[in-house]
Amino acid sequence: MATVTPQMVKQLRDRTDQPMGLCKQALDQSAGDLDAAIVWLQKQNSKMGVKREGNETAEGRVGTYFCNTDKVAAIVEMRCESAPSAKSDQFVGLAGDVAKHVATASPADVAAALSQPFGAGTLQDRINDVVGVIREKMILQKFNRLTGAVYGSYVHHDGTVGVLLACTGAAANDELLRDVSAHIAALNPPYATVAAVPADVVAKEKELVQADMAADPKNAGKPANILEKVAEGKLKTRLAEVVLTEQPMANSAKYPNTTVGAALQKAGLTVQQYIRYKVGAVTY
Repeated sequence: MATVTPQMVKQLRDRTDQPMGLCKQALDQSAGDLDAAIVWLQKQNSKMGVKREGNETAEGRVGTYFCNTDKVAAIVEMRCESAPSAKSDQFVGLAGDVAKHVATASPADVAAALSQPFGAGTLQDRINDVVGVIREKMILQKFNRLTGAVYGSYVHHDGTVGVLLACTGAAANDELLRDVSAHIAALNPPYATVAAVPADVVAKEKELVQADMAADPKNAGKPANILEKVAEGKLKTRLAEVVLTEQPMANSAKYPNTTVGAALQKAGLTVQQYIRYKVGAVTY
């Protein structure tokens, strides 16, 4: 049986990020064999996940990944128990790894993703490794995977809100697509384009515009064609509040007097769809 030295313990800690005491125990249990100690740690981390299974995972972060060369992208929501853990380097890295895995491995659902190969183990093993470091329950809550478009993304600094944006176009504009994704994260528009607004919503907005105009004495006696043009302008203004492409870019200093649609059009891009995640919220 090999003597476990401090250098061996440090080497195992550097490779696994596990506590020193646990690394020493793993090496003792594995007769000083480094690879066997790693397997032992993985088993312990898996047991820890089972022990914490009943714990609530109310915190977490969003992770995104896209590759415009391969035209694949993914957005994931990872959950954990506490806000400090959600902001840790280990959890941030985990969210990124999971998003990349989902985009490239194309799992059918969460259960399939967790059982897919990742490194020397599975994706669940990758999660368990971080569980072993942070000592909290962690789960892959949900994901969306997209293919065949030009992509951009944005994740808020605290990780709680993230957006994956898909556009059609000849080439990506990373800076613009990130800015539009940040706009979506901040303003949360329910519709991408005017054409995407349901007919009943448009009809209701028209009714409201007409009611407002009828109640305004300034419109009395105006020709019908003038009133129609005014109504069209008011309707466009109302729709701009809920339609992404009609909204002024949130970063007005960088994009003065420019709507989202105009900024994308100038770059040869057209919005196709976007997915906005907020930790703990329903996705639409």
